[in-house]
Amino acid sequence: MANCDGSSSFTIMPEDEVAEEELLSKYYGSGSGWVEALTSCDHLNSLSSQLSQIPTPDTPCKKCHNLVENWLCLCCKEVLCSRFVNKHMLEHYQEKNHCLALSYSDLSVWCFSCNAYLDAQVIVELRPVYETAYRMKFGEMPPVRSSSGSGNDVGGSSAS
Repeated sequence: MANCDGSSSFTIMPEDEVAEEELLSKYYGSGSGWVEALTSCDHLNSLSSQLSQIPTPDTPCKKCHNLVENWLCLCCKEVLCSRFVNKHMLEHYQEKNHCLALSYSDLSVWCFSCNAYLDAQVIVELRPVYETAYRMKFGEMPPVRSSSGSGNDVGGSSAS
């Protein structure tokens, strides 16, 4: 990295630190760690029509019975563990091409085909399953996200 004072000296990062930095950047995006969720997705037509009735967040992985880091397939409603456990949801996507999943850990929605998170509070088709999962996990409706700064007005809930 060049000095700002105009001198020609610079710091060379050791090779193993450069490799680690590149690896972290690959997995976590930019250095800030901020991930911008998509507000649309071309794969929403694969959503199950029965997403108001889903397994509870404490449902174990269908294959290994793991109780943490599980995801709900939004196409067929199977509960499978994350890529950080035994990769059963990733395998499910590769075998069935079911690309949409909701994390029971943080209630984020991931599209494997887009390789991106989806904003479940903005995307109308995802709002009901997000609200149902939130209500099951926390015993109350999710807070309404304000539109200040985001340009996205979430408004009220869609549940009755």
